[in-house]
Amino acid sequence: MNKWDKILHEEWYSQEKPDEIVIDFASLLTKKKKMRVLDLGCGAGRHQVYMAKQGFVAHGIDFSETGLNLTKERLKKQKLEVNLAKCDMKMVPYIDAYFDAVISLHTIYHQKTVGIQRTISQIHRILKRNGFLLMNFLSKRTYSYGKGTRVEKDTFVEQEGIEKGVLHHFTDRDEIERLLENFKIINLKLREKEVEGKLRSRWIVIARK
Repeated sequence: MNKWDKILHEEWYSQEKPDEIVIDFASLLTKKKKMRVLDLGCGAGRHQVYMAKQGFVAHGIDFSETGLNLTKERLKKQKLEVNLAKCDMKMVPYIDAYFDAVISLHTIYHQKTVGIQRTISQIHRILKRNGFLLMNFLSKRTYSYGKGTRVEKDTFVEQEGIEKGVLHHFTDRDEIERLLENFKIINLKLREKEVEGKLRSRWIVIARK
């Protein structure tokens, strides 16, 4: 069992309500007639359920058996069909230029820089020309930046809480622009909120191949 099999049993990590940024992104895709969508790191499937309900041809991948099982249960209850696969996000099992869009939230930054680069390369490979990407990154403004055990520049292993032992990589605007140099960034902004006196800060990115 990997760490995420345990984490995804926690209520916060298995929410059912879709994130508002995914709802907005779905509206953009509908207008552009981009209908085949991959959720890279789909977790417990909240966005798979939403996208399938909206009529998208939805696919999802995750490394966690727990996440995939939760996703299957939710889809079954709603009588929805989604193509699911268990795999590492650095080795996506799809042919080139297969997807109109890729969603990757709360996922890509749980690895070292080289892993992030490989994942983005995979996303670029599987996206069609003019395909869209929605993803987020941890900002260096986040309260937890610099905490835990440092494994490389801006990358730390959490030492407490539910994500103990999990890698977290923190970014700034310049690094995101370098990571996505083969994409056209349409929108890049910080999304921040304070929870129990602690600032949680993430970069939200919409880009196009």
